[in-house]
Amino acid sequence: MTPLENPALTTDTIDTFSSQGSESGKTHGEATTTLRLNTQVTSDFSTTSLSPVTIQSTGLSERLLTQLCCKHLYEAGMLTAHSLSQKMALGGAVVDEILQILRRDAIIEVRPNHAISATLRYGLTERGRASALEALAQSGYIGPAPVPLQDYQFQIQHHSIHRRVVDGPMIDKVFANFVIDPNIKDQIGMAVNSGRAIFIYGPAGSGKTYTIAQLPGVFGDHCAIPYAIAIDDTIIEVFDPLIHEIINDVQPAPGGNETNDAIDNLGDSSNNHTINDKQNQKNSLLIDRHRDPRWLLCKRPVVLCGGELTMDMLDIQFNPATRQFQAPLQLKANGGIFIIDDMGRQKPSPAEIFNRWIVPMEEKRDFLTLGSGRHFEVPFDQILIFSSNLNPLDLADEAFLRRIGYKIRFDYLTTQAYQRIWESQCHQHDVPFNPDTFAFLLTELHQKNRTPLLPCHPRDLLGIARDHAYYHQETEVMTTKRLQWAWNTYFVDLNENNIVSADEAEQRTDSSTLATDQTVSDRQPLTQSAKHPTNLTNHPKPDTSFQRDAP
Repeated sequence: MTPLENPALTTDTIDTFSSQGSESGKTHGEATTTLRLNTQVTSDFSTTSLSPVTIQSTGLSERLLTQLCCKHLYEAGMLTAHSLSQKMALGGAVVDEILQILRRDAIIEVRPNHAISATLRYGLTERGRASALEALAQSGYIGPAPVPLQDYQFQIQHHSIHRRVVDGPMIDKVFANFVIDPNIKDQIGMAVNSGRAIFIYGPAGSGKTYTIAQLPGVFGDHCAIPYAIAIDDTIIEVFDPLIHEIINDVQPAPGGNETNDAIDNLGDSSNNHTINDKQNQKNSLLIDRHRDPRWLLCKRPVVLCGGELTMDMLDIQFNPATRQFQAPLQLKANGGIFIIDDMGRQKPSPAEIFNRWIVPMEEKRDFLTLGSGRHFEVPFDQILIFSSNLNPLDLADEAFLRRIGYKIRFDYLTTQAYQRIWESQCHQHDVPFNPDTFAFLLTELHQKNRTPLLPCHPRDLLGIARDHAYYHQETEVMTTKRLQWAWNTYFVDLNENNIVSADEAEQRTDSSTLATDQTVSDRQPLTQSAKHPTNLTNHPKPDTSFQRDAP
């Protein structure tokens, strides 16, 4: 059944959503506001993707399905109709129709079954093996049947991440256990609602990527991901188990008998299923006649790439060894979040990467090309986030930065925020919080080394100190001596005048006092001193592009 045949969705709803990005004079966020307010988004896709019952209702060609069936039989040698139904993620009626075509053309034959069973088993004839080899030479894909591009476009729009409205309580819930600037938290929530790209920047270690990666939890729902999509008769794999997390507690679709009648009538008694096995089958997405089993319910994906990003990763990938097509990263990120981290560290120039996203950001659609030269359009339905510890103006001109709706700056921490993170990490490492040790950390290490406070420091320093204690089989993890050792190990300092021994650190403990509610960077200018030559050390020098002006 095609999307337009579904009575749960009207043509007006589809047309309204399809035209949301093309309304004259409106941004994407403005165009979707009315739709968000007037359309109730449902998480259950059983009403929008019904299981096909004929070859025609799959939206795929007879040639594609028969070739896929031949490849499965070639790989397995011999299969029952029930097994083929599960492997191809198609209902029994569709598989039966495919088998009838293959038997008519002498591609398959019924194999003798020596077991006491009425189940028919199918294998390839000589002609069938030749057909399977020919099909494998064209495409090495052997898996569930794909969905047509039109159905994919519809489902992505129906489960669009931009149709979800985020408010303050939702953001507060996700970041309840985070130490985060309230202004940054509010900016993130507003940026998500805008439907526009986001640029986050700030010094390395300020928690940019870790914070943004929590965003899918804000939505609290899921999206539909197909195993693969079909462009004409070319199959492109979309589902990636490293990216897409399947929701296992899928409830059977309401109404009637959940099992596929055609499969039940095959009489596969050779498997000797127990009652529990049959109940598991009834709850399985693969044999739920109300849902299209070619789709999987998954948590909204998060795709993260950094310095390894190359331009070819944003196009259809073809593996000549397996003769399979893989979807690009942004296609796998549809319905979720796509984070390009460490902008400015990639082999392609920032201008090349930014220019790649001009059309997708503006029109919410992307254009891809197959090796044959076939061009096609796919939805670009995701929150695109750029992250960098470099100055944004060094990466792109102001004209492009204006296309990015929100620029969010992550900065150094205040002493209070730093202490909260330190106490939290002490709890996680099962280390008692010692105010004197924390005072030593602030005054003798951070201040004297002119090192700003970053969220990554507590976790890393405590981890190194714990490793040191375990190695020496000591129960007291956090002492000033061990903290000094962890500091010297964590930071790179080639100037011998700056290295403080662990014994000397103990002598400084008495003079340490708790820092005030003021950042280290505010109290002392974060500039190079004579004791820290630029060409000899790299840890005391802060990233001056994000330095606050001294009061």
